[in-house]
Formats: sequence, C-alpha cells, structure tokens
Amino acid sequence: MSRRALDPVYRRRALQFGVDALLCAAAFALAFQLRFLDVGSIPGRYVTMLTGSIVFVAVGKSIVLGVLGQHQEWWRYFRLPEMWPLIRAAAAATGLLVGIFVLLKPYSYGLPRSVIVFDFILTFVLTGGARLLVRMVAERPTRAARRRKGRSVLVIGAGSGGQVVVRELQLNPHLGAQAIGFVDDDPRKRGMRTLGLKVLGSTDQLEPILERHSPDEVIIAIPSAPGVLRARVVAACRDRDIQVRTLPTVFELLSGGVQLTRQLREVRVEDVLGRDPVVMELDRVGAYLQDKIVLVTGAGGSVGSELCRQIARIRPRLLVVLDHAEDNLFEIDRELTTEWHFNRVEAVLADCREADRMLEAMQRFKPQVVFHAAAYKHVPLMETNPLEAVRNNAIATRVTADTAAASGAARFVLVSTDKAVNPQTVMGASKAMAEWIVQAAGQRYLRTRFITVRFGNVLASSGSVVPIFRSQIERGGPVTVTHPEMTRYFMTIPEAVQLVIQAGDLGGGSGDMFVLEMGEPVRILDLARNMIRLAGYEPETDIAIEFIGPRPGEKIHEQLFNGGERAQPTSADRIVRAVRDRPLDPGWVGQTIERLEQLVAAGDEAGLAERVVEVISPDGAGLAGLGALASDLEGPGYDDPSGAVA
Repeated sequence: MSRRALDPVYRRRALQFGVDALLCAAAFALAFQLRFLDVGSIPGRYVTMLTGSIVFVAVGKSIVLGVLGQHQEWWRYFRLPEMWPLIRAAAAATGLLVGIFVLLKPYSYGLPRSVIVFDFILTFVLTGGARLLVRMVAERPTRAARRRKGRSVLVIGAGSGGQVVVRELQLNPHLGAQAIGFVDDDPRKRGMRTLGLKVLGSTDQLEPILERHSPDEVIIAIPSAPGVLRARVVAACRDRDIQVRTLPTVFELLSGGVQLTRQLREVRVEDVLGRDPVVMELDRVGAYLQDKIVLVTGAGGSVGSELCRQIARIRPRLLVVLDHAEDNLFEIDRELTTEWHFNRVEAVLADCREADRMLEAMQRFKPQVVFHAAAYKHVPLMETNPLEAVRNNAIATRVTADTAAASGAARFVLVSTDKAVNPQTVMGASKAMAEWIVQAAGQRYLRTRFITVRFGNVLASSGSVVPIFRSQIERGGPVTVTHPEMTRYFMTIPEAVQLVIQAGDLGGGSGDMFVLEMGEPVRILDLARNMIRLAGYEPETDIAIEFIGPRPGEKIHEQLFNGGERAQPTSADRIVRAVRDRPLDPGWVGQTIERLEQLVAAGDEAGLAERVVEVISPDGAGLAGLGALASDLEGPGYDDPSGAVA
C-alpha cells in the first residue's frame, strides 16, 4: 500500500470524493423523478439515459467539486459563509454536465431543461446538507457531557466576542462551564436567541437578572467595554459573591495564546480606572524600527521587557537586550525566543555605569536606535542609597548616551518619569539630571537625535502600588495609604510603551522632551478601595485602610511639567512636547555631572544627597547648588575629572 494511501489527509479527501459522488448520483436520479412526477414514472428512453450516464455524471461532478476546493474543507468545521463557494462549485458541475450533453450529444434526444434545474438545486442541497450534518454530529454533546453539571455562566455582550466564548464553552465540555444566557445593551437584540441562548436584558437590568438566574460566574465578553460598564458589572456581582472575568483586550489577544477561554482573566484594577486604554497601530507607529538594529537597556525590567516584546512584533533586523541582572536578562531572552519565536535577539550582560563595557557593546552591535530604560525607581530605597541613585540614574545615562553617540546611533530615547519634575527626593533629582544629560547631548552630538519621554506611574510594574496593595489584601490587610488626598497619574505598561515607541519617531530637533498625556490623576485612596472591592471585600469592614503619612520628599500631587516648561502639541494623540522657557546650558550640565561623579567616587552620601537636591532647585538655575559643589570640591583629595566617554 502506498504511503499516500496511508496519509489521513488523502484518506479524508478520498472519503469526501466518494460521498459527493454518491450524493451527485442521487441528485441526478431524483431530478429525473421530479421531472416526470406528474406522469407517474420515467419514460423508457430517459431511463436509458439515466442508467447509462449516472456513473459518469456522479464521478465528473465530484471531480469538479474537488478541483474547486470542496474536498480541501474540513466538514466538521463547515460554516454558512462556505455555502457560497459550494453553490459556485455545484453550478460549475451542472454547467459541465449541460455542456457535455449539448456538445457531445451522447443521445439522440436532449436532456430536459427541468432536469438540469432540479439537478443543480439537489446537488447543492444534498452536498451542503451532508456537510452541515457532519458538523451537527461532531458538535453533538456526548452523553457524559449532558449528564455533567458545570458552572453556570452569564455572558455580558452578545456580539462576536460573546458568541466566541459561548461556542468555546459548548465545544469543550471539559471546561466545566455552561452558558445560560446573554446580557446586551443593544435594544435590537433583546429577547432574541443566538447559539440557543436568549438575550435576557440590558446591563441596567443586571441585578434582577442575577437574582433570577443566580449564575456562578459572569464573563464580560466586550474587550472594548468602558471602565464605567466594567465597574457596574463588578459592583453588582460583588454584592452577590459572583466571580467576574473579562475577555482580553485586542493587544492581549495579539500577544499570543490558543483558546479564548483560557485567556479569560480576572477583572483587574486597570479595568475600572475610568478611561479607555490607548490603542494604536504598532506596525505603523513603529515602522522606523523595521530592519534596524535596536538596543534596549534595562531589558529585564517592567518597562524594558515590554519594550522588547513590542519591538519584537515590529521585527527589527536585530534586537539587543541589555541588563545587569542575570535572571531578568535570561527571562526576557527566553521569552522572546521561545514564546514570541523571535530569534534575532542578542542578550548582553552589562552594567550601564561601566563606560568600557558599554562602549564595547555599542561598538560591537552598532545599534541605530537605543532605548534607555535602565533605572532605579523606588523612592524610599534611593533615599537611603543616594550614591547608587545618582550613579545608576544619572551617571549611567551619561555613559550610555556618550557611547551610543560615539558608536553612530541615529536615535537615543530616554525613558523618564514624572518624579523628575520639581524633584524633592534623590531619586527624582537623579532622573531630572538624566533628562538634562540627554537634552545636553542633543546639542553636543549632532549626528544622533536625542529624545526624552516622560510619563507617570505604570500599573503593575514591580514594586508599584498595585502589586503592593494586592499582596496586602491577600494577607487580610491593612492596606497602607500614605495620605487620603494623594493622587498619581497612571497608565498601563503596554500603552505607555506604545507611546514611547511612537515618540521616538516624532519630528523635531535633537534634545526634545515629550510628555505622555496620562488622563486625570487617580486618588490613591480610591484605588485602594476599588482593589479591595474587586477582591470581593468591603473597605474598612473586611479590609482596613491605614494612613501612614507621606515619606520624606514624597509629594501629595505629582506634576508632568516643571515650572519653566510649557506644553506644545505634536502630531500624535496623547503626546505633547515640553518646551523650556530658558534653554539649558550643556556646559553647565557637564560641569555639574562631573562634580557629582567626584562626590560619588568619594563615597560622601550625606553631602551628595544634600547637594543633589540643591542643584535640582525649582527655579531651574541650580547655580547656588553648583557653586556650593565647586567649593566643596576644592582642596586636597579631588582630582580633575577625566572627561566623558566620546
């Protein structure tokens, strides 16, 4: 027996060919029966025509159906839109039959016209019906599945997303869930049935629907559902101890996965922050990265790893992921190659503070675009470790910018933070200095375009308020809030990274500062209460909220612009340019960083912390602090700086 005969694909096609041939033979015979139904029997000469040609007709029409792709379809997944190709194939097969009988004239008398019409209709009905029957049998629930009583699920949204969820539940009884109905706000759908389930009402009627049907779980199957709708559903279900899950967003669906039901996730706090997420065409806004060599520092961090994921989707010529943390670098390298199937990755274990190592990496790969996301960000930790804050956030930025320019990079993008605006902490001051360094580099290195992108807090990053609150809630509380009126700007990591990538290609001069529009600030107390409710508890009743007071240097309200900056619109939505009223003096920046480097080298933590905040004074000049630094550095023990890497 040949290997082809053993191939299951060819066996299935042979079976489909045989079934279609039998159905075409039946259609041809029934066409004669219908034609002569009024006279009781088929005349003898037409019996001769039928018996003499039925095998030829059946085989010939089945061959035509196969040539037109009908035997390449898997019948158990046959859908109504596939009826149109079947109609065309049936018409072509009947047309071939007519052509042979008219042109070759195998009989002295012609084929009746009504037989041709009946044959076409019956061929389509029988072959289409057979395909639908196979699907019905394949999707028929098994006896064990009919006996099994799973969780009852109410689906919010009767559109395409809701229907996909219901079909997945119906086709996979092992998931242990059974849909009981839909809820949809479209008045045209109310009372209608789809996939055997009724649209029970609108979300305004959700509470009585929940009381009447008592589902075990509610699935929000509207990926683009606004935060207000999600909050209303969560509130109604929380009061009845009903679990709520939601269909992923478009971005999450593009991130991978096989079954939608496996990607259903718990409702997260970012779903109810009160604004819709930023969604853009990444391939369009990131087109400038295609076929380029791109380097990302801090590639294992929260923002850096998401930068790597989204850049990998754009398919650069080479993506260089650089981090000084071995475990983080290993994880993002493994994720890109095994989960994203992007193999044009080079993992570099290096510290951005080491000029020789960074120059070696830059010269080796010659990146055309550099995203500098490496930074320390935890305010209390940096207050007690000011030397490392300045060394990693400011000095490492100077090293990375200098080595990138020296290696011929065309673009350098610094990822900054709103903590750099009018800073009152060492961490904020070190990030403000990083912004100065990049702006000054834009005037110093004319062949490299330097860009800074500043934004507020990102949700769910390591050590941020959301995972801290979540762990406190899991332990039973209390949830600690620094001040009842404290607010922060929030954005999800994926949408922040999308805007960072887009800002890297905005027109303008080197040294530009771009600020992401973060929407309205969120009160941290409201965020804590929402997270407690999402977890199924009641604030103050089940989980206590404790006010611990602001930490040293922590501001009640963050800002996105310094006092000496003004917002200027750009061609991109949600991105504005921060324009300084007074130009920055690159020479002053260079002298300041050199003196700070000397303080770091001397290990003078107390003096460094004090002088850094003086240098980053709100008036924007910082000359008093610079003068103090200069006087501190005079005398024995301090050598002249060796200069920047170039």
